[in-house]
Amino acid sequence: MPEDHTEAQQAQPFEPRTALAHLTRGSRGERLRHLRTVPAREGRTVPWPDWVAPEVTAALHGEGISTLWEHQSRVAELAREGRHVVVATGTASGKSLGFLLPVLTALCEGTSAASGRGATALYLAPTKALGADQAARLHTLAVPGVRVATLDGDTPSEERRWIRDHAHYVLTNPDLLHHTLLPGHERWRGFLRSLRYVVVDECHVYRGVFGAHVSAVLRRLLRIAARYGAEPTVVLASATVAEPEVLASTLVGQDVVAVTQDASPRRETVVALWQPPELEDGSRRSTLAETSSLLADLVETGVQTVAFARSRQGVEVVASRTREELDDRGAGVPGQVAAYRGGYLPEERRALEEALRRRDLLGLAATSALELGIDIAGLDAVVMAGWPGTRASFWQQAGRAGRRGSPSLAVLVAADDPLDSYLLAHPELIFDAPVESCVLDPENPYVLAPHLAAAAAELPLTREDERWFGPGVAGLAEQLVAGGVLRRRPTGWYWARPDRPSDHVQLRDAGQPVQIVDSRSGRVLGTVDEDRALTTVHAGAVYLHQGQPHVVTDLDLGASVALVVAGDPGWTTRARSESTFAIRAVDEEQAWGAARLCTGRVEVTTTVPSFQRLLPDGTVLGTHPLDLPERSLVTQAVWWTLPSEELALAGLAEDDVPGALHAAEHASIGMLPLLATCDRWDIGGVSTALHPDTGLPTVMVFDGHPGGAGFARRAFREAATWLAATRDLVEACACEAGCPSCVQSPKCGSGNDPLHRSGAVATLSHLLSERSVSVPTS
Repeated sequence: MPEDHTEAQQAQPFEPRTALAHLTRGSRGERLRHLRTVPAREGRTVPWPDWVAPEVTAALHGEGISTLWEHQSRVAELAREGRHVVVATGTASGKSLGFLLPVLTALCEGTSAASGRGATALYLAPTKALGADQAARLHTLAVPGVRVATLDGDTPSEERRWIRDHAHYVLTNPDLLHHTLLPGHERWRGFLRSLRYVVVDECHVYRGVFGAHVSAVLRRLLRIAARYGAEPTVVLASATVAEPEVLASTLVGQDVVAVTQDASPRRETVVALWQPPELEDGSRRSTLAETSSLLADLVETGVQTVAFARSRQGVEVVASRTREELDDRGAGVPGQVAAYRGGYLPEERRALEEALRRRDLLGLAATSALELGIDIAGLDAVVMAGWPGTRASFWQQAGRAGRRGSPSLAVLVAADDPLDSYLLAHPELIFDAPVESCVLDPENPYVLAPHLAAAAAELPLTREDERWFGPGVAGLAEQLVAGGVLRRRPTGWYWARPDRPSDHVQLRDAGQPVQIVDSRSGRVLGTVDEDRALTTVHAGAVYLHQGQPHVVTDLDLGASVALVVAGDPGWTTRARSESTFAIRAVDEEQAWGAARLCTGRVEVTTTVPSFQRLLPDGTVLGTHPLDLPERSLVTQAVWWTLPSEELALAGLAEDDVPGALHAAEHASIGMLPLLATCDRWDIGGVSTALHPDTGLPTVMVFDGHPGGAGFARRAFREAATWLAATRDLVEACACEAGCPSCVQSPKCGSGNDPLHRSGAVATLSHLLSERSVSVPTS
């Protein structure tokens, strides 16, 4: 593409309908399944508060900010009054200004009125990118007298000492708070004694088990602050979620006021639902291939676009294919398309972010790491490769475009997935239904118990700590005493071991990161979580980095290193996994006639026995054995049983039962995100024609997090709605024997074999019919 053409495109205001007309040219218009325009919104301003410190006022006025949106003012006033507050408004609505005014003012007042360092504040972000973005903004403001510092795992020890003794505003993350600041709180007592504010940014990320961990860390922080006489005000910022005050109150264990009326202006957003075309063999073009073509079309016409993919591998594929398409068209320019995902080195991510801001980078394929957003203004369009899992995430991703007061375009490319197919047929579930609530259980004993041990190591644990951690403190503490973790004394429970409890608790359940190293140059290409390493960087795996294929020659889990060699072997790889489950406890159950629906605690054991080599057209070249350790997960699950004679009444032959149950399991997993705040990658499933613990044909769906995440419990409560929607989706699918839109799963460890689509419909229909059958009680 000639450079002057790009500049001309940039000079013109972006017109989403013009871009969409280009995408739908010719017969491609048939792929547009639904179009919706989110109307523009006028902003509502209020005068500048008179209590804001003059230094802060001058810095912000210097940036051209002299009035506030109503929601910013409301957040600032509540925080100034010392009330915990959560602001849950749209992307790019200026949430950070709402907390910066009271925080920076308090720091200015503290430094001028008190001797020593004065008032302090903590800012917590879920990602380094977001923390770095906040740091850049604060350094640009350069409020006189306010010392801002970033504290993360890369901060040298001498710099940590300076931060501890001198910084006013410390930008960090929950992980460092857990591993460093709280265990070493005595060294931080000067900082903690003066702590006025704690800012928790992007708090909607803290759901499920991760949310329960972060909730425990925040409560430990407030407990330690109280020990030093501080009662900091907590200000939380969130994307739009249902019941944000419930989420925020659950996180901090105290009452929180919610501000939800977004008063910022917004230009219109054109949202398109897009169906990849059918191919000659009756299958659909892949989501990633279609996304790549759309991204290439937009980049070619100078539209700066981010394409979100669900997985790291998907991101690499989209970036690579987009570059290839542009080169084939003669429109490729070096550096105009790139991938952005977790696992890259920090300096590589920073360079990509800067190139995007300068518009040197027009097309970016990204995971949801970018959804949390670094503050990049000026994106024109967003393309989503498959439903991102929740309506909240969908609108968060769509909101990444249109950040300079311009209209924007968002395109959802449907994946071959049951939920995507269902949503394209029912667009009202996207546009007219409320966003989901964030589910977390701070009293999950698998999470809370180790944090109580950590709290006891920080300060002896007493019954008064129920104020922070809830009514289960004494019972869990006694269990820890029985396990030799705590020691009971008349004054409370004390840490009883020589090591540090925080070293045994990983907030994100990621395990030790595995470094991916080029064996010829010794260069570290990136990292991958230990659990993911088993399926992505095992020996023989093909690993992509910025579109360049590498072959893994060795995976050393003991050293946390995967060695790779650059080169394209001509195939891709797919690991095969196998899972079994054992029922440990039944918490609740319901009788549906001869069927039984249960929820409880299970242990899931997973092995990765082999991997396949595949050609680009999907042809399997071979299957190769692997010798990798098994993984066990104790979690929550929902399961149902149906006796063999009932399956026979439903019309299933004995040989059809495994495939019918397997297909019902896949479709159930695909449809659960319709009801719970999860996507199918947060949950797993197992089905068997005869399970040793039930003695019956059994289908199970479980939370993919230690201890559970609330998804299976929600499925149990909404089982009739969930299973009926699953049956209807599979029954309505136009395929003959099962396809990715109904019963095939993209993450099936057994290669989607066996599957029996019509058997799944018959099984689910019979199961639902049993719900109305009364069972005599003896």
